[in-house]
Amino acid sequence: MNILLWVLQIALAFLFISGGAYKVFKVDTLAGHFRGLPLNVWRVLGVIEVVGGILLVVPAKLSGVPLLTALAAAVLAVESVTLAAAYARKSVKLVAANPFVWCAPMGLLAALVAYARYAQA
Repeated sequence: MNILLWVLQIALAFLFISGGAYKVFKVDTLAGHFRGLPLNVWRVLGVIEVVGGILLVVPAKLSGVPLLTALAAAVLAVESVTLAAAYARKSVKLVAANPFVWCAPMGLLAALVAYARYAQA
């Protein structure tokens, strides 16, 4: 189970860091596709994703503080599910171009990591 959690944490960290960097640096493109949120909100969400992605891996590996990893995963899960709900209000088409298709499973996997790391602690 521990190996599965590490694989999930590393994969989610990569996805959240890359998605967060996109939200921070390409906010104009993102705001053009989804007009529901202001530019500064997208940047804040991007920073949350980058920091959360880093905290998915670093605390558990370096300092042995699994609760910080669980907390980061829980914050990312809430953020992803909230964004998925916002995306679902715009479109419920299940195609790869719809961010809902990526955001909802990432949120559920982050919730799984949060629960498992909290239970281990």
